[in-house]
Amino acid sequence: MSDAVRFLTQYGGFATWAQVVDAVGRTELDRAVRMGLVVWISRGRYGLPGLDRDVMTAHGLRGVLSHTSAARWHGWELRTLPAVTHVTLPRRRRAAGAAHVELHRADLSPEEVVDGICTSVGRTLVDCLRTLPHDAALTVGDSALRHGVDRAVLDDIGRTVRGRGSPGVLRVVRHADGRAANPFESCLRSIALQVEGLHLEPQHVIVGTRQTVRPDLVDVALQVALEADSAEWHSSRLALKRDMRRYNLLVADGWVVLRFAWEDVMFDPDYVLGVLRRVVDARTQVRRRVGRSA
Repeated sequence: MSDAVRFLTQYGGFATWAQVVDAVGRTELDRAVRMGLVVWISRGRYGLPGLDRDVMTAHGLRGVLSHTSAARWHGWELRTLPAVTHVTLPRRRRAAGAAHVELHRADLSPEEVVDGICTSVGRTLVDCLRTLPHDAALTVGDSALRHGVDRAVLDDIGRTVRGRGSPGVLRVVRHADGRAANPFESCLRSIALQVEGLHLEPQHVIVGTRQTVRPDLVDVALQVALEADSAEWHSSRLALKRDMRRYNLLVADGWVVLRFAWEDVMFDPDYVLGVLRRVVDARTQVRRRVGRSA
């Protein structure tokens, strides 16, 4: 797998030209585009191929893209790229299934369809938030907000959602935050939300004695900072050195800095959860001792 493809896979399927070049270099991006491994999506934006296939599949079935396939059409990054094309058909329309298609049935109103080929922003959010695991659903909610969907759209979903999957929908509505930079950070925050006493804010600015930094996730009260650490994508040795210095200075100022690898967040969440719980317990005990001695 090329570096450009691996980066875009970890980044949710889409990224800007600047993000890809900063991670893997312009030569690698140009090579991947020439080979058809990476495609131009829109002005300054690149992604993995497959969206055209999804559209043709939906057209062929006389249906519309929905769920995570619709999220891709809207340009939202995903936790994992869908292995199948999700298509929604009217309840009574007959259609033969295929290995690469997952069919859904719903009688959509005209307002729930965009350009005759894809579910609307609101309908796509409801479908994804109802059916996806929390980390993947939070990734969709964060990404939608990051790409300009009004917070009021999510709030309206929270007020009106009923039935199957509604508790999960409400949880994502409460916690979705457009400040999350990418699916990696969203998934890390999803794990952290399970830790009692940990209250993380994405991209919070910390003003220290010698520096001002903005870690991925911050609990100000506990002085805990989390980094979704894609060390593989540091563009240079200088960038890696700069990151190491800022983390060390945070620790010198009394912060706990935790750096989690993409593989652990995506494939070993129990390890991440265990580390977070132990750190929160330790920091809480320190605060209690300080409070008693004050």
